[in-house]
Amino acid sequence: MSLTLEHVTRVVDGVTHIDDACLSFEPGSFNVLLGRTLSGKTSLMRLMAGLDKPNSGRILMNGADMTHVPVRKRNVSMVYQQFINYPTLTVFENIASPLRQAGFKDADINDKVHATAKMLRIDALLKRYPLELSGGQQQRTAMARALVKDASLILFDEPLVNLDYKLREELRQEMRELFAARHTIAIYATTEPNEALALGGTTTILHEGRVVQSGKTADVYHRPQQVLAAELFSEPPINLMPGRISGTEVSFAEAVHFPLNPDLQSIGEGEYRFGVRPSHIGLVPSNDDDLELAVTVELAEISGSETFLHVRNEQFVLVLHLPGVHEYDVDTAILIYIPTHKLFVFAADGRLIQAPSRRVGRVA
Repeated sequence: MSLTLEHVTRVVDGVTHIDDACLSFEPGSFNVLLGRTLSGKTSLMRLMAGLDKPNSGRILMNGADMTHVPVRKRNVSMVYQQFINYPTLTVFENIASPLRQAGFKDADINDKVHATAKMLRIDALLKRYPLELSGGQQQRTAMARALVKDASLILFDEPLVNLDYKLREELRQEMRELFAARHTIAIYATTEPNEALALGGTTTILHEGRVVQSGKTADVYHRPQQVLAAELFSEPPINLMPGRISGTEVSFAEAVHFPLNPDLQSIGEGEYRFGVRPSHIGLVPSNDDDLELAVTVELAEISGSETFLHVRNEQFVLVLHLPGVHEYDVDTAILIYIPTHKLFVFAADGRLIQAPSRRVGRVA
């Protein structure tokens, strides 16, 4: 089953939740909706499911107009971030509930429930009740209930956000494997760029109800078509520096100068915005085209096994995403290194002019 949204708009009490969305999803595809809180991810999913109706536009499934078809007549399942299970029913009955509602025979229900539970590794828990389960087991139960009826479209609304890191990593891997051999369309909403990268497939970036960019996840990440896409598909957000190309050099804030490397020589003279991802800036030089900057530390934000290092000088305020724990006092003077071959170049209006080349042996 294919799913197509044609110029779909949703307005509630004068507030636009979805603005002229045009998207297509193919059978067997895994698709990510990436955006900040209130970007429109849940609103878009509710429209796909038939829980809400658009003010304009059409929603097509296999070419048939489903815009005004109620949710009960669609073959759709949805998994929410909360553990939504029936507390008075066993795990078996929770998973079986949509099959019983659909009128399946007991023998078929038994086979399908056991097969789905085994796939999600909760087959030993079928006689338990939800309150006897861990968070990860409860979410697996909710996912099994969504999967058991072989829905043509399954919607995941930030389903792992309430789980700990280890469980999230485990379930992400399982989900990729789960849908690799299915013809179901899976659509997964997240606020986290790293989660979108981990899940792969396709990614649609949403902002204030608008589709910013959509395509294969790796392509959207490596070639954000505008500054907003680059900012939203980066955690922390991409660093942006105004600069100018003139003659044989690039200058930032008329104070920092470095020669044009081969990656930038094809760009004409003029004013641009240069972007560099926080993970690409280092504390030691690693390339012969590195730009050395003297900065002072504003904050060393340690998060587990990584550090977000906030630095500044007279020209810039930058963030580095560093592996490992790096402790610095405020106002410590340090040197940082920006690989100029990793620079994104955007026009003044935010359009992508050039993305870093994805060279063999270098992660772009």
